[in-house]
Amino acid sequence: MMPMTFRVSSSVMLLFDFWDVHGPAGMVLSVFVVLLLTVFYEVLKVWRVWLSSRSNFSKPQTLSVDPPSCRADNSSTLDSSPSESSLTPIDPPPPALSTRSSWLMHGIQTVLHMLQVSLGYALMLCVMSYNVWIFLGVIVGSALGYFISFPLLGQI
Repeated sequence: MMPMTFRVSSSVMLLFDFWDVHGPAGMVLSVFVVLLLTVFYEVLKVWRVWLSSRSNFSKPQTLSVDPPSCRADNSSTLDSSPSESSLTPIDPPPPALSTRSSWLMHGIQTVLHMLQVSLGYALMLCVMSYNVWIFLGVIVGSALGYFISFPLLGQI
């Protein structure tokens, strides 16, 4: 049975039978790979936010009417009262994206979501190997990925 406490060791089996590490060189390489996967996970999160902000698919369409005081025409006080202006028919704005491109964008976001969830679970299973070095690789990769990618959110 596998121990359920963190241990410092240079041998571990990660995710698959073929990823069986025996030795310091293999552990360094495995920690580096896990670190890069974690950085990619953080970048993927930011990329998904960027894509959703760029597409009009996720933005709600608002219908607005000019307030009565902003009207240019010289209509009577009754016509410009709030009760009358609320009855004015409003044409909805035309959709910004075509149906085909909105479905394509939704499909891309769905695939990216599946990739992000799968990668997140794989990283969780790596941490559940209870190896201190792998755990530190995930933590450092998460911090590094956050440090690299989240300043990019301010530029959106």
